[in-house]
Amino acid sequence: MKHFFSFCLLVVLLCGVPAAAQQLYYPPLAGTTWATVSPQSLGWCAPAQDSLLAFLGRKNTKSFLILKDGRLALEHYFGTYTQDSVWYWASAGKSLTAVLVGLAQQEGLMSIEDSTSRFLGRGWTTAPAAKERLIRLRHQLTMTTGLDETPPPPCDNESSTPGCLRYRTDAGTRWAYHTGAYRLLQDEIAAASGLTANQFTNQRLGSRIGMVGLWYNYVYYSRARDMARFGLFVLSRGSWNGTAILRDTAYFRRMTTPSQAFNRSYGYLWWLNGQASYMLPQSQLTLPGPLVPTAPTDLIAALGKNDQKIYVVPSLGLVVVRQGQSAEASKLAVSSFDTELWRYIMQLYCKPLATTDGPSPVLLELYPNPAGQQLTIRPYRAGADQQLRCTDLLGRQMSRQPLPAAGLTLPVAAWPAGTYLVQVLDARGAVLSSQRVSKQP
Repeated sequence: MKHFFSFCLLVVLLCGVPAAAQQLYYPPLAGTTWATVSPQSLGWCAPAQDSLLAFLGRKNTKSFLILKDGRLALEHYFGTYTQDSVWYWASAGKSLTAVLVGLAQQEGLMSIEDSTSRFLGRGWTTAPAAKERLIRLRHQLTMTTGLDETPPPPCDNESSTPGCLRYRTDAGTRWAYHTGAYRLLQDEIAAASGLTANQFTNQRLGSRIGMVGLWYNYVYYSRARDMARFGLFVLSRGSWNGTAILRDTAYFRRMTTPSQAFNRSYGYLWWLNGQASYMLPQSQLTLPGPLVPTAPTDLIAALGKNDQKIYVVPSLGLVVVRQGQSAEASKLAVSSFDTELWRYIMQLYCKPLATTDGPSPVLLELYPNPAGQQLTIRPYRAGADQQLRCTDLLGRQMSRQPLPAAGLTLPVAAWPAGTYLVQVLDARGAVLSSQRVSKQP
């Protein structure tokens, strides 16, 4: 029996199933009942919560929610905005569309390798016919259609009429944030399913997770809690209360990992933290480092204009939602507000980690993840006499050394491809924090 238990534990580790996955709470599909968890039980300090809410209030926020393993840890509304108020998702709705495409493919209605012309017909762009045929649904999901994201007036980045969709380069050879090309995915789902965007969303997803919302002119509108339900669905890797909804696990994995070589911080219409570099909307520059350096490296995000946010952090079991006006100068998707906000969120964990109940918060910023030649490790907060240990999933030690406050960079080129544990140890050798990193071949 002992050997059988050890074997089962090993299988769980190798399959990468999060320990918290069995403990997720799901609110009822209807009504306002939603279980809560006290911030104190999570090791959060009241002054840090006050600072976070004050910061959000200064930044034009309307609603802010944090779920811990599905339970409401923090829910706050500002001004006249209430739990029943409705707001737009902006481009955070792109991430919802990515899930809808996965559901449509799962039903056999479409394949992401289908030509876009299969659903829209010829001439949906002004590109030469041979170039138009190169564009597939996958390119719309990854922002690599090759169409010009800055068409001349009266067109703009959001325009989706044929005259505004102009050829710039072959599909799959360039990343550029192009809302107009993305929007047509909704028309393709409608053509494939015979349903409107609202009907397909409500029937295939909304009614199954209790999410109520409305598409209008390609933009989704809902309450804050509906955004949180969607985030919880993604935290649960496409399932709800034990029922798999997005059963295509390969699609989910590709959706939430780097989807192309140009912008490593972009999946299928999802933004990804923890990569070695990133690109931003309206720019062709490749910037070094992770997308949100103050956030856990496994964070994925649905990000919309004027700082509409749904963050999902599997390692912490967190879903974070923010609605409101722009926190600063209006930006598409990513802004410096992400970095500021996560600095405040990570400061919530002020209770000594060694004495908290349950899983310890992530202490480290790891990038790139997956790693190739090197792995950069930086602590969010450093303690005296802490050690850093890296092991494989069988417990074999790959490296161990003191953890400097400024962090360090490990050479990992010689490590075999696979999953590793990066652990922080105290002076006695007790594990304070443990998180996973992948090594590419």
